[in-house]
Amino acid sequence: MDVSVVEGSCLCGKVRFSLQPPFETMRHCHCGRCRKGTGTGHATNLLVGMDQISWLSGEDLISRFELSDAKSFGKWFCRCCGSPLPRLSRSGYVVVPSGSLDTDPGISPSSRIFWDSRVRWSCEGDGLPTHSGYPES
Repeated sequence: MDVSVVEGSCLCGKVRFSLQPPFETMRHCHCGRCRKGTGTGHATNLLVGMDQISWLSGEDLISRFELSDAKSFGKWFCRCCGSPLPRLSRSGYVVVPSGSLDTDPGISPSSRIFWDSRVRWSCEGDGLPTHSGYPES
């Protein structure tokens, strides 16, 4: 699928952004922090470079929570509706919650990370490669 620009937003629509492909990867993460941060069994995130995101509206409405004892975990969300939004990782890339996308990014998850941390009631394996932590680069 050839994708030119992908758009996303929060639930109330006040924060909007666009992403410029090509995209690095999309992964399902089963770590406890992602589960707590999403309230689900795993987070599905698209990873992009900092130069690939443009804020279209509402950037001033983004609240940030940085987990101080984590190397790279944080959460950015809309102050009006609480929806998770793309965040700059301390590792230098942008983590985009895939559920915030309004248009198809033309990429699907390539793996499941922190698989050993998953909870019993979470998704079963679907044939995607699994990793105990971050995959080797």
